[in-house]
Amino acid sequence: MAYVISDECVSCGTCAPECPVDAISEGDGKYEIAADACVECGTCAGVCPTGAIKEP
Repeated sequence: MAYVISDECVSCGTCAPECPVDAISEGDGKYEIAADACVECGTCAGVCPTGAIKEP
């Protein structure tokens, strides 16, 4: 299953450029991961400074 971004996201944008498949975009109040595009590599979770990105 695709990674998800929780409400702990502060919209810093650190994760988006790290995604190898461009599955992360800025949403309404926080970033979002497109579940159909996510390849579950975990790169985004590794760079998130707030720990907002998790496996479901």
